[in-house]
Amino acid sequence: MEGETLKKVLGLDVGESRIGVAIADGTGIIVSPLPAIKRSSLEEDFKAVARLTEDHEVRAVVVGLPISLNGRLERQARLIRRFILALSKESSVPVYSQDERFSTAEAERLLHEAGHQPSREKGLRDSASAAVILRAYLDSERNR
Repeated sequence: MEGETLKKVLGLDVGESRIGVAIADGTGIIVSPLPAIKRSSLEEDFKAVARLTEDHEVRAVVVGLPISLNGRLERQARLIRRFILALSKESSVPVYSQDERFSTAEAERLLHEAGHQPSREKGLRDSASAAVILRAYLDSERNR
């Protein structure tokens, strides 16, 4: 793989008021949260994602899909799926989805362990959630 371009990947946790953001370095080993995007309109949301994609030379975007515990796509998951389809049409890089079950709980646990208060730092919680989603995606890709 010498000479191959490193593949940076952006992870998103799409909520109603914010989009949590995380990035994986080109090796897929280090995943870091970035500042959350404050939502306004789909057009502005997509522009913000496009800026991050360009600024960080991202080669793919992974969006958390909130599948219910019974495996069904409830209302929120259907909304996020529409977001993913629309983003795919606007994005210059491939957009994938990743099951995000338990990502918020895992992110809150990790933040508590690091001494943060997720209830007071919602943007940080959202981006930590995006990091958990991105890590799950990268691990599943590595195990294929």
